[in-house]
Amino acid sequence: MSTFWTIGCLSGASSVMLGAFGAHGLKSRIDNPARLANWHTAAQYQLMHSVALLVADQAAPKNVWAKGLFTAGITMFSGSLYLLVLDPAQFRFMGPVTPIGGLCLIGGWAALAFGSRGRVVL
Repeated sequence: MSTFWTIGCLSGASSVMLGAFGAHGLKSRIDNPARLANWHTAAQYQLMHSVALLVADQAAPKNVWAKGLFTAGITMFSGSLYLLVLDPAQFRFMGPVTPIGGLCLIGGWAALAFGSRGRVVL
């Protein structure tokens, strides 16, 4: 079992937990619908890209670019959104991280599509 498999599984589990927290725990604390929608987007993207990471680990186990970009993208995109929803003022500096994370997710898909096909991609 690879490290990326473990990361994908733990990321998937935490996305379900964070999604549930957003649906039930945050509604009473945050009254801004846009911020709650951002939390939902973060959880949704985290879950779908956790699955993509698991698929990449099985379908292209040597494609470290795809797996690395998915991992970085999940962390930066969803992580920055979670922090910005919780405290926009304190984590304002994380705003530019979100689109960088999105680019990493896009790069992960591209690396999976055009990657190694069985060879190590570096």
